[in-house]
Amino acid sequence: MKVQDYCKSVSSELNGWKAKMYDVVRKLDKMPTGEKEKLVPTVNELHMIIEGINDRIYNLEKSCPTEWKSDEEEISSRMKDVETKMKGVWDPLQIGK
Repeated sequence: MKVQDYCKSVSSELNGWKAKMYDVVRKLDKMPTGEKEKLVPTVNELHMIIEGINDRIYNLEKSCPTEWKSDEEEISSRMKDVETKMKGVWDPLQIGK
């Protein structure tokens, strides 16, 4: 695989992750105010993850590093943390539906 093709593929994957997180944020925005207040730290963390993804996409488009495994691991780890935090409210409120 050519390096440029690899970078385009990774960028596409990151854009997919970003879109999923934006979907979660939009669903959280529709929650009742009292429930949203409980999740402010989690929503802020989602926004920070989205910003990090934007930075990585920019780097892929500008410099196209051939090794980004550590970035991928960091994003995955942060997403798992957010998922764990959301689990307590996700199922009862059926945000995912």
